[in-house]
Amino acid sequence: MKLLIIWALNALALIAVANFVPGIHVDGYMAALMAAFLLGLVNTLIRPILLLLTLPITLVTLGLFIFAINGFLFWFVGSVLKGFVVDSFWHGVLGAVLYSIFSWALSSAANQLLKK
Repeated sequence: MKLLIIWALNALALIAVANFVPGIHVDGYMAALMAAFLLGLVNTLIRPILLLLTLPITLVTLGLFIFAINGFLFWFVGSVLKGFVVDSFWHGVLGAVLYSIFSWALSSAANQLLKK
């Protein structure tokens, strides 16, 4: 049950990001649900491999290259799904940062409410 709530909140965070960043477009809540699911899947399966492969450049840039990886993955999901569009790589970077912040805030609030 908790996983479904977090998934729905991540979809809500995607809709919020689409309202803040003009280069990110979500066609509706169902598209946001699909995008949140695919983002979770990509971040679970592909992101660790990319982090390992780009470890030297990540160390040289003191970790800032992780923003590029996150932006690339966000942009990639936007190019794969219909109904979720990320116009460019830089919109993907900004969207990934805002999505992380919104998702963290909503998940933290949900965890506090579910504890009581």
